[in-house]
Amino acid sequence: MTGSWLIRYSEGMAAQAQSAAINPTKKQYELLLFIDNFIKDNGYGPSYREIMRALNYKSVSTVAVHIDNLISRGHLRKRDNSARSLEVIDVVAAPKTTPEVLDSTDAITERCIRAKIANLQKQDDNKARQDIQTLQSALQILGYEGPRETDSA
Repeated sequence: MTGSWLIRYSEGMAAQAQSAAINPTKKQYELLLFIDNFIKDNGYGPSYREIMRALNYKSVSTVAVHIDNLISRGHLRKRDNSARSLEVIDVVAAPKTTPEVLDSTDAITERCIRAKIANLQKQDDNKARQDIQTLQSALQILGYEGPRETDSA
């Protein structure tokens, strides 16, 4: 009798731990959202270095740790061992829809737009200049201050 209670209890605890492990942390959610938006915008996954720059991480290894955790939690997968092979499997709801999470999402959006501007600035054609103007207008419409200089390194 005692043994069956213990088994049911441990099974219940294991199920609870498994469901808790599935939900991403705030940082992981921010990363997952960035990757999902990047893929939707570009048709391919971001490099670890692009993720590092966009999310203001200090090293590529930090990105790798977060990516590995999201893979183990079932939110991401790598198609193969090549670069830019990340696929989003599951974008779950934000851990909490708080002003901090919304601010974080806004910051990601702004950084993505500014990164696109920086990439376009490397090109020297009329289409790129028009796209830059459009993106700068979008920043102003979204309520961000005027265009900032972006890192091209």
